[in-house]
Amino acid sequence: MKMIVGLGNIGKEYDKTRHNIGFMTVDALADKYQAMFKQDGQRHAFVADVRINNEKVLLVKPTTYMNDSGDAVRPLVDYYKLDLADLLVVQDDMDMDLGRLRLRQKGSAGGHNGIKSIASQLGTQKFNRLKFGIGHPAHVHQAVVDYVLGHFGKDEQPDLLAGLDKAVEIFEGFADGEEMPMLMNRFN
Repeated sequence: MKMIVGLGNIGKEYDKTRHNIGFMTVDALADKYQAMFKQDGQRHAFVADVRINNEKVLLVKPTTYMNDSGDAVRPLVDYYKLDLADLLVVQDDMDMDLGRLRLRQKGSAGGHNGIKSIASQLGTQKFNRLKFGIGHPAHVHQAVVDYVLGHFGKDEQPDLLAGLDKAVEIFEGFADGEEMPMLMNRFN
């Protein structure tokens, strides 16, 4: 079994914002496989499961808000007795161009509070991540918070959709048992 966790914030005001790109990526995979999310209140998440080449894949959207994502991820990892090699967390990254993707097997949170929370709850920084570039504010004076909580513009749609399509390819390779170093060579 594999688990793909998309990071984001719940609530209509955050729907389809840059900070919620993690939710958008798991939604794209769920849409492709016609999976429905159900609330798992005990483990603070919306969860859907899909089968990709006979591998069960849990798609997870924490309901804890970004800064407490570990409060959802840790209980799910424990409940499903998941090896951390079978976990992939999707986060937004402002330091990369929109739609650019980068896989990592470990590393610091780099200021990302959702990743900090997960690392703290898991007791390690060694877990798979997919960083999804959301770009950086065009104007130096534009507040970063306003930017990450803002919506994608029409001119950004082609890069956004290309990134989502590529993320789905990565998820399918991950679910199919492709090792992370091979996925990294193929997609980074």
